[in-house]
Amino acid sequence: MPAAVLMVQGTMSSVGKSWLVAALARIFARRGWRVAPFKAQNMSNNAAVTPEGGEIGRAQALQALAAGVAPHVDMNPILLKPEAEARAQVVVLGRPWHTLPARGYYALRERLWPVVTAALDRLRAQYDLVLIEGAGSPAELNLRAHDVVNMAVARYVRAPVVLVGDIERGGIFAQLLGTLALLPPEERALVRGLVVNKFRGDPTLFADGVRILEQRSGLPVLGVIPYRADVLLPAEDAASLPADAASPAGAIDLAVLRLPRVANFDDLDPLRAEPDVRVRWVDRPAALGQPHAVILPGSKSTLADLAWLRAQGWDAALTRYAAQGGAVVGLCGGYQMLGQRIEDPLGLEAQPGAAPGLGLLPGVTRFVGPKVTAQTRAVIRGGPGWLRALAGRTVQGYEIHFGRTTTPRPWLTIVERNGRAVRVPDGAVQAHGRVWGTYLHGIFANATVRRAWLAHLRQRGRAAVDSAAETYDLDAALDAWADAVEAALDVDRLQRWLRGR
Repeated sequence: MPAAVLMVQGTMSSVGKSWLVAALARIFARRGWRVAPFKAQNMSNNAAVTPEGGEIGRAQALQALAAGVAPHVDMNPILLKPEAEARAQVVVLGRPWHTLPARGYYALRERLWPVVTAALDRLRAQYDLVLIEGAGSPAELNLRAHDVVNMAVARYVRAPVVLVGDIERGGIFAQLLGTLALLPPEERALVRGLVVNKFRGDPTLFADGVRILEQRSGLPVLGVIPYRADVLLPAEDAASLPADAASPAGAIDLAVLRLPRVANFDDLDPLRAEPDVRVRWVDRPAALGQPHAVILPGSKSTLADLAWLRAQGWDAALTRYAAQGGAVVGLCGGYQMLGQRIEDPLGLEAQPGAAPGLGLLPGVTRFVGPKVTAQTRAVIRGGPGWLRALAGRTVQGYEIHFGRTTTPRPWLTIVERNGRAVRVPDGAVQAHGRVWGTYLHGIFANATVRRAWLAHLRQRGRAAVDSAAETYDLDAALDAWADAVEAALDVDRLQRWLRGR
């Protein structure tokens, strides 16, 4: 018998669908269901790698973790990775397929729809419950003919739909009631309940709002979910990058460049979880100040972001900062930018081209196929400064890149990719140890690396607070978030729907 299904759709992007599905995955898994997440089409440069080496959206990997299952490409069969304003790389079942303009992608709906339905059918054959996430809003009237992710999926499996609105952004009545009003009758009939998300304060103060929504819609309000700024989970896209937080006294100040095509920015979450660290995103040199370190994150289009960096004057600012003794770190695309030169003759990442790097690290990067997508284990070779004491330590991470970087000073050896033994040098470090980079996403999730590097910054006399306990625990964060949602949501009613009652 195929698995039960429940679909979470939203009134717009960033209303909290992904996190709500993650909470439901953990809640139902704790109740004994074998749960799988599913999102037919995701648009995000925040990608994850499955054990088989396929790319899926970071949100679906988080939801799989919440459900206690391994992520799989069937959970996100189509991933769109934007490269420019109207162009994206299309990843199908975990592998790069085409790079297309938006109009070209929409024309392929009939070819991609069978991929979506087959993936969903496979999941339903293996699990008790598939939690389906929509994208954006089902009421985007101009996109209905091309839909492969919202009501088209709900109709295919006759899924009960929960519609979520974001009260923090305002207009909650227009969001929920307006969305319902724009749906055709057959789709409106699939919506079984409403959820008000991101409520600050006492939810009983919204009792009149609940009554109005139920009277106007004829549907139950299943819950008013609290806003929880204390729960640190990966964001799905760059629109959700956190605003600057208040800086604790004596905090380590880390400035991260807000690249136009930033990718895998949840690499910074383990640093954000540290009690005496402030992570702030900066987009112009005038906002740099005097941080303890500057981080260049990943990029979907490294050469294009490097050109933007130069146009903003970051090349001179970073060269000056490093010459004055500042610490600079590059992750994946950021690592490539710190080198001597980047070459993409075939346009594998975006447009063909080449450019000098920032020259802060030794190494030349050339883009060649096939794309490396791997869950990775590496051993630290050692190195100058803070790296010396870490020699021989094993670290975990993942790779998503076309580039191959040749450098005389690697500080890592990759020893395993997707369960297969390899021996590949990675990363580069300057002789003084203050400037370094690596292809490994998730490097800061390794507590030994994160704490050693932060201790190095502290020893330079700029911050004093330290914490011995592990501060970044995704599993614990998922439990805390699921507890909060379960306390606010009528999960028992959802469970009755799933059992046909």
